[in-house]
Amino acid sequence: MGARCPAVSLFWPLRHVEAAGTPRQLAKMKLLVADGNVTIPDGVQIEVKARAVRVKGPRGTLQRDFRHLAVDMYLFEEEGEKKLKVECHFGKKKRLAAIRTACSHVQNLIKGVTKGFEYKMRLVYAHFPININIEDKGGRVEIRNFLGEKRVRNVVMLPGVTIKRSEAVKDELILEGNDIENVSRSTALIHQQCLVKNKDIRKFLDGIYVSESGLLSKEE
Repeated sequence: MGARCPAVSLFWPLRHVEAAGTPRQLAKMKLLVADGNVTIPDGVQIEVKARAVRVKGPRGTLQRDFRHLAVDMYLFEEEGEKKLKVECHFGKKKRLAAIRTACSHVQNLIKGVTKGFEYKMRLVYAHFPININIEDKGGRVEIRNFLGEKRVRNVVMLPGVTIKRSEAVKDELILEGNDIENVSRSTALIHQQCLVKNKDIRKFLDGIYVSESGLLSKEE
């Protein structure tokens, strides 16, 4: 008998054509140039130097370093509006995602220096009331009597964050600041100090939880 041709060779051209048009292959293509823009409102000044962004507004100054991202950042004007452009050359999936990430961070900086951020936390307890003492003009909070424990828990707010009691709602704390990361991380530090240990967390729901978050200045 003559040599038998392998069956796989008959279907190889078809498989090759199908694979060439799959979304997986198209996703690996590099874009020549991809960009994103951030509009700078009136009353806000932005400085960009070596991918280090500094934003100055009515509430203060914030800065952030983007040197770890493989993008280009520069200012330009379009139709009388100042804008910040974030560009990426020959980028794939992860580098293209960094464009939107950088734009979102700059937008949060702008919101912080113009309106500020506010987080609200509620004290939750079933039997032992949680006692709160605010010290250092809102820079530190003492948590006492959590689950009846004698230990005093101290949480120092991150730079630029202040904490106060709510005058309208009982057992509510309000954290305010310009930097959304410092404000949110301060709430996380408070929450982590009041975790229930060695008990069923479905039954023991005591703690301090974030109930609301948003802008400090609600008006547009």
